[in-house]
Amino acid sequence: MTPGIMFVSLIFVGISMLVSYILKSKFQAYSEIPTSSGLTGQQIAEKMLKDNQIYDVRVQATEGFLSDHYNPADKTVNLSPDVFYGANVSAAAVAAHECGHAVQHKDAYRWLGLRSRLVPIVQFSSGIVSWVLLGGILLINVFPQLLLAGIILFAGTTLFSVVTLPVEFDASRRALAWLDRSQVMKPAEHDKAKNALWWAAMTYVVAALASMATLFQYILIFMGARNRD
Repeated sequence: MTPGIMFVSLIFVGISMLVSYILKSKFQAYSEIPTSSGLTGQQIAEKMLKDNQIYDVRVQATEGFLSDHYNPADKTVNLSPDVFYGANVSAAAVAAHECGHAVQHKDAYRWLGLRSRLVPIVQFSSGIVSWVLLGGILLINVFPQLLLAGIILFAGTTLFSVVTLPVEFDASRRALAWLDRSQVMKPAEHDKAKNALWWAAMTYVVAALASMATLFQYILIFMGARNRD
């Protein structure tokens, strides 16, 4: 890793740690605020799915903290224990957000479809891209094509990060619209749920920016090597 790439990486690591800290603080604070409806995350999820005429998606508990996700492959909304059993603003926001992905799936939301098609590419490239890039840097003067191959692989993961942004923002938009429409929480609770989801989205923004900045650095190194030839 070159000094330039290391410097950029350290900057974004610092930003990512700060955003993650704020996110965890927000969710911890809002988890202490009960929703006026008294519904748990599981009940929120099941109600949102039902209101959107989705009957083939299962809501289940999964291990971990903020490990919540929607799996389009087996059509499951997976909620961490704090969210699944919690009857608070944080639990409601997360549960509704994950169901927002299920609604996207039902509506054939194009960005979700594109991200799903990119998953196999990312799974393949993530296991080897670091080694290919490292080899490309070490052999830049004798075999620059290796670095180019690494750049192409890394571009796939960067594209995945970028495509994830509209998917996450749209899922939150759908979640907040439903939370407002269903009146399962009061306006003040809704504002806190919106704030929590905004900070959650910022983690994806930082990841995408970091990936794009790193990709740009590798492209500059490759172009520099070509200009020396």
